[in-house]
Amino acid sequence: MRAAILPYAYVALRLPSDTLKVLQIVPNTTISIGKYGSFQANHVLGRPYHLTFEILDKTEDSNHSSLRVVPAAELYADIIEEESETSAGADDGKVVNAKDGVEYEVVAENGEVVMRTNRQTVDDPSSQIMSQDEIEALKREGTSSGKDLIAKILESHSALDQKTAFALAKYTLRKAKKYMRRFTVLPVDVPLLTHWIMTEKEPMKIMELREEMLALVVSWSNVHFGGSSAVYTREDGTEQIGGGRWLIVDDTGGLLVAAMAETMGILYPQEVDERSESVSTLRQEFEHDDTNFVDGAAKDRSSGKPQAVSTNRLNATYRSLAMSAQTNTLTVIHANAQPNLSLLKYFLFDSTDPSSTHPLNSHLKTLSWLQLLSPSDDAGYAEPEVVPDDILKTYKSGKRGNYYRKRRRWERIKSVVDETRAGGYDGLVVASFMNPATIIHNAAHLLRGAAQVVVYSPNIEPLAELADCYSTVRRTAFLTSPTEVPNEDFPLNPTLLLGPTIQTARCRKWQVLPGRTHPLMTGRGGAEGYIFTATRVLPAEGKVEARGRFKRRKATDASKRGGTESWQDSVDVVPEQIPASDAV
Repeated sequence: MRAAILPYAYVALRLPSDTLKVLQIVPNTTISIGKYGSFQANHVLGRPYHLTFEILDKTEDSNHSSLRVVPAAELYADIIEEESETSAGADDGKVVNAKDGVEYEVVAENGEVVMRTNRQTVDDPSSQIMSQDEIEALKREGTSSGKDLIAKILESHSALDQKTAFALAKYTLRKAKKYMRRFTVLPVDVPLLTHWIMTEKEPMKIMELREEMLALVVSWSNVHFGGSSAVYTREDGTEQIGGGRWLIVDDTGGLLVAAMAETMGILYPQEVDERSESVSTLRQEFEHDDTNFVDGAAKDRSSGKPQAVSTNRLNATYRSLAMSAQTNTLTVIHANAQPNLSLLKYFLFDSTDPSSTHPLNSHLKTLSWLQLLSPSDDAGYAEPEVVPDDILKTYKSGKRGNYYRKRRRWERIKSVVDETRAGGYDGLVVASFMNPATIIHNAAHLLRGAAQVVVYSPNIEPLAELADCYSTVRRTAFLTSPTEVPNEDFPLNPTLLLGPTIQTARCRKWQVLPGRTHPLMTGRGGAEGYIFTATRVLPAEGKVEARGRFKRRKATDASKRGGTESWQDSVDVVPEQIPASDAV
């Protein structure tokens, strides 16, 4: 994630009302934030994140409002003043509020609690002398970014002296949220995007996946940067094992993919100086494939002709490297013609038209369930007709470009499908409305040993049925009398996953004040959300036996008690090397 605001980046504006407004910073445009005003996008470009800006009044020389960076001393002036007042009155055991001159102490000499309260205060709307028309007129004048308006509202309140310090602070804060023309620029990351959708958008589009649940899913799936992970292959060389590769079934619009990609370090676009290093690395990983790279353009080995000719060699190389990474990858399995990854646009990645310089261009792979289960029935998996070189030379440039484009598309689909069907993945993460049992049945065999399986569901019933399929009772019955799977008694093979658990978590905000500590009553409801976790194991072939030399040992307990001596049989187990195919 970059430290400064760049053109066309998505940012979140935190308004005085504590609401978020997510938008794209397009140069030479005007950004409107409703009743708080508008400003030029160029005024925030190049600035660091987390700064608070104040919209100033328009001047006679300019038709647009300018911005002022609010210093930290001004933002936290109330807190600093309160701390200084508390320390000043701590010597005599009393706290004096400089605003109203009232002393506060916990207990008086006679044991009576002395504290000013608002029990006798009557909240009368007529206490505010200013009318709504006068307030609207002051708002149209727009002086001092709302400070003068707030000051006049406080001065015109006839019962302001009757409020306690706590009530006065709440009243002032409420007016500041309503009239202060300030905003804070925040970077759009996965937690902020999740919070924004859950509070201000449609939570059902992300299956009501809260921040804490999303963090649990990423944690239990053991997602991490896998670029330096060890990669193993079977003896026949048909399967890659490990390498930091995960399978995903995502119905949250790409939120789950974004969370995992952020942990793996492939979510945010790279800097310009990092692209050349990435290209050279991917070139080395791509040497064994059916494509060569000559001067930045792809060259088919069968024909020896360049597949694409571009003046921008870097972009041509990136187009050829789409979905080509061998390690640190995410493979999304979807049920439609195209995957729904619309939320990745907030991280400058469009799955329908991917950017050639984005890390997800090569590290994110997609395929449909049809391509995974029955690739011969998919039209994209069928190889296009191979045109001889002499005939290809007679084609026009446009037709020849379409031919190479179809060849590259077929090579990309075939490479992803063959790699996925070979298996050896490090984990399976599911957040889908589909029946999780059917997903596990068709994807569990693609995982390596000790891989993690994590399934999220808004409701507990589908996960309870899934956990029952891997219960100890079913596993024992299956081992006693093995049968073909699936059937009525065994919908899934109960020996493939161990340690099935279901858990949930929910973070609730509390108000913590002396004598007024309680959960906030404004917390939202919605689905609770549950997570199923298990570990992929490889069932041992045959039976596991313990072999050793039997010895007769004298029992010492009986001799110490003065009784008759007895002998017990014991076994000294001799460890035996187990073949790799029989390891659990």
